[in-house]
Amino acid sequence: MGRLFIVILLLASSLATAGTDTPPLVDAVWLKSHLGQDNIVVLDVRSGIDNGGDRSSFQKAHIPGSVYSSYTDDGWRESRDGVQGVLPPVKSMERLIGGLGIGNEATVVIVPAGTGATDFGSAARVFWTFRVLGHDEVTILNGGFAGWQAEGYEVASGEGADRPFADFKGSVQEELIASLDEVEHARENQGQLVDARPEDYFRGETASPAAKAPGTIPGSFNLPHYQFVSEVSDVWYLNEDSITESVERANLNANSRTIAFCNTGHWAATDWFVLSELAGFSEVALYDGSMSEWSQDSDRPMQVAKRGLGKLLDFFN
Repeated sequence: MGRLFIVILLLASSLATAGTDTPPLVDAVWLKSHLGQDNIVVLDVRSGIDNGGDRSSFQKAHIPGSVYSSYTDDGWRESRDGVQGVLPPVKSMERLIGGLGIGNEATVVIVPAGTGATDFGSAARVFWTFRVLGHDEVTILNGGFAGWQAEGYEVASGEGADRPFADFKGSVQEELIASLDEVEHARENQGQLVDARPEDYFRGETASPAAKAPGTIPGSFNLPHYQFVSEVSDVWYLNEDSITESVERANLNANSRTIAFCNTGHWAATDWFVLSELAGFSEVALYDGSMSEWSQDSDRPMQVAKRGLGKLLDFFN
């Protein structure tokens, strides 16, 4: 069964990338061989997450020819109506991306710091954002800047590439975004909801400051984001070998529409990336409002574990 699943996974993954020439995940060797091509834009999104650095870190050392945009400070997400981490309006994203000199013809290589599992979520979230805007020529550098350095490749210093403003136009792909209404419908109709948070959040033992109550959306599956990312010689890589086992353990159906969520749509971006881009799931959306939005209304049910995983209670119902 495991071997058959792997074959299906690889076939589905190849089909998932059939519409683009660029694989969703590349390594430093791939980037080295493509660096300098006119259509390649290397986008460094390092931030303080997992001590990944900031603009000053970029100025000290970065991949030659790259541009910098802080994932946490430059407007990739925003708080709206009390909900943290949601996607800004399309016009705002067009200005942000165009201001980096990225046009619709570019192939974007997203570079995280490579310093932790949560840091990888930064790249996954930016990847999802480009896909939501209809831009498919995008990929993530596995291992990020730390992985580039570990290969011993050249680094540059200074402000990075000076790219002129580009006219980037977004075309929203609604199927990649799960609304609150869709999540409520999925909960009521046994839809496949995937909670990307660590187990203690899923069980309700730990609460995020972004959520008003502990627990998860009733009926959800738990697929913790961190299990896909592992450390090798101080560099954090997405481990593709772990995907099959993790997906099988979570008992997920690759043919069902799947909605990933977490606290603010950050960790969930890693699950979305893995399921949609690598595991070949047919239809995966991200609920970027996540528990920050779901928990705002006390009439919505919350599921927590009590006396172990086997006994569950619904709060507010």
